[in-house]
Amino acid sequence: MADVSEAEGDREVPICPSIPSGEQTVWADASSVLQLACNDLRDGELIHAENFNLFAAMSALEIMDPKMDSGMVRTYYSVDEAIEYGAAPIPLSFDKTVDVQRVIDIMDHLLACEATWHKGCSLAQTVFSCLYLLRPDRTSSHALLHSYCRVMRATCNAVVCTVSDTRTNEEEDLFTMTHGLPLKVDGDDKCLTMLHAVEETIARQLRACKATLSKKRVTEDIEPLQNNPDLEEGFCKSLLCRLRFRKHFYHVVTNMKRPQGRGLELAKKHIACCFEELESMIKSAEFLRSINAPGTLEDGMKNETTASGCQPVGFDSTLNSRLSAPTPPRAIETISWKKAAEYFQKLLHELEIICFYSLDPVFEGVLRFVVEFQKFQPELVARAHLQHLLVQDGKLYGRDSVFAVICKASLLPEVAKNHDIQKNETVVQLGQLLITLLRVLCTNISWQRRKLGKILQDWRIIHVQLELAFRKECGDISAASSNENICMKICRHILIWVEEQTYWIASRFLMLGFELDLYSTGEYCMVYWYMYIILIKLAERTHMREMTSNEISKKKGKKKRDLVKDGGKDNQLPPAILFLQCHVYLAEGLTMMLAALRNERQIYLSTGPFNSEHERFVQHFELLLKACLPDHVSYYSFEETTAHARLSSVSMYNCFKETQRIAKELRSNFSNDLDKMAELRRIEQVAEHNSVALSLISRLGAVDASLKVQFEFSHHPFFATAVVKRS
Repeated sequence: MADVSEAEGDREVPICPSIPSGEQTVWADASSVLQLACNDLRDGELIHAENFNLFAAMSALEIMDPKMDSGMVRTYYSVDEAIEYGAAPIPLSFDKTVDVQRVIDIMDHLLACEATWHKGCSLAQTVFSCLYLLRPDRTSSHALLHSYCRVMRATCNAVVCTVSDTRTNEEEDLFTMTHGLPLKVDGDDKCLTMLHAVEETIARQLRACKATLSKKRVTEDIEPLQNNPDLEEGFCKSLLCRLRFRKHFYHVVTNMKRPQGRGLELAKKHIACCFEELESMIKSAEFLRSINAPGTLEDGMKNETTASGCQPVGFDSTLNSRLSAPTPPRAIETISWKKAAEYFQKLLHELEIICFYSLDPVFEGVLRFVVEFQKFQPELVARAHLQHLLVQDGKLYGRDSVFAVICKASLLPEVAKNHDIQKNETVVQLGQLLITLLRVLCTNISWQRRKLGKILQDWRIIHVQLELAFRKECGDISAASSNENICMKICRHILIWVEEQTYWIASRFLMLGFELDLYSTGEYCMVYWYMYIILIKLAERTHMREMTSNEISKKKGKKKRDLVKDGGKDNQLPPAILFLQCHVYLAEGLTMMLAALRNERQIYLSTGPFNSEHERFVQHFELLLKACLPDHVSYYSFEETTAHARLSSVSMYNCFKETQRIAKELRSNFSNDLDKMAELRRIEQVAEHNSVALSLISRLGAVDASLKVQFEFSHHPFFATAVVKRS
């Protein structure tokens, strides 16, 4: 029923005769009223009822809006209708040459769709936009297409299972949604058998077309792939590399899922084969494009989803938007075939790195590997496989119990891992926290940083709970004594290690902020100051853990007079602590340098129209402050520490000089560790450049007003390098 009032003035509006539609209601034609209102309304004006809610209207489904109404953007209403109208013909063409061309285009477009799916789009709108995958039985008469579709489905299913098991799909909620699609079909478990048979047939056809005239007489019974002899070899090679890539990639994802890393060696071999076949696929693009559009190899490759540049048959990305309710109605853009090939090269490289990992039983080594691996900005699928390798059945690599890992990381003797204290409820909770930490470190860096900030408080709380539980079990564990039992040793070592891990998480949390560009230049001073505090605590706890371990080994292996004799050597810091000391000196030097520039030259002040520096300090470090990491740290302590910093301060120069000195000395200790050698070089470069910049600013800053100082991350991802320029 239309209840319309006048928009402006007392104007009589002709109303058409009402049409009876019920006992108490009638319908009336309001077209004339609406037409008059449209003529009188100005821009921005709106006619609405009293109960109208703008927010609700904006959130509502807008019928016939292509972005909101999934039924609007469509070609067909159903798969059956699409098939009926010839959208997915079988065979693809009665001309065998065209049929082969179209199959290759389908393979290429599926590769592009698969890469697009891996990047976070819906499976229903990417891989399963292929009508041949939605109706598995239809391709049974076409052995080539049927075998490829089977392996494609099986590969997608294996990837979905891996990502679902590791729960990394929290980052991309759409990734594991199958929307009731035919992801598992009877017979897909034997997909490789069928693919192998097709591959062998095409390989024989390739050999036949290459054979000499005498051999051809022997092999005349082999039917060619298609009708054009001049194109036979090119088509056979193009198909073989695509079939073999698909076969080897399926082997990669299935072997990497095998428990305890047993399939890594085999996966390594298949990855090498994938690289070879992918290279052959890229080379085949020249042949495929020459058939359709000679001389345009580079012109159209940027956006086309097939190597040939032709549009594939049998795809409709809008169909599942209408059929599957959870599928988002938005249109997606499939990445190009060229970019898809580059994506798979990157993914395979990341999977190869995982396969070459030595399954280090020491937790510190695990952390180092994951952190180094994250520097490649790995894809979701690679990170899922890494997590699956690290955490299986609640154990490290599916073989080492969490308590055994903690004992080894705490530098406890081998016998400690069998102690009954591992059954303590709080110790079990610590194990769960450790597993959670490994899972978090395998997520993308933005998600990782958020999660690390949240679990910091959990690690802080578990330390307090462990201390109470250990006192109840073993008595006073505050200091070592000559008659302490194994229980007391375990408790003391674990408590030190938990504190060390907590400060490591805090340092990782702060450093990731640089990778994510969360800090402005005016905030670097406070960030480096907080990093300096955290790194000192981390170095202290690491040193304490190593010293505690040394006490045990010395008591076992040395007499009292030997301890006195070697007392001078104990004062030398271990290489691991000196390595951390380099980071401490860099953070301290940068803090003082930035503070001095703020104090003397009034640059890089943390000012703004909305937030005071105090508010920014709290916003950046709220999670650390809540976890009391460390105790008694506040904005006022930062302000007090940096208020009197001056460019002439000798201690500032010494920080960078000491960093250089220690980094050079440590080279001999880490000559076999490529990652640490690379880090030492980066640290040394930052220290050297900042030392030179500091000298220039001190010498010329007072007399040259045009001197500008900028901070760049050209040598290290976390420690800035000062660059002095004239404006």
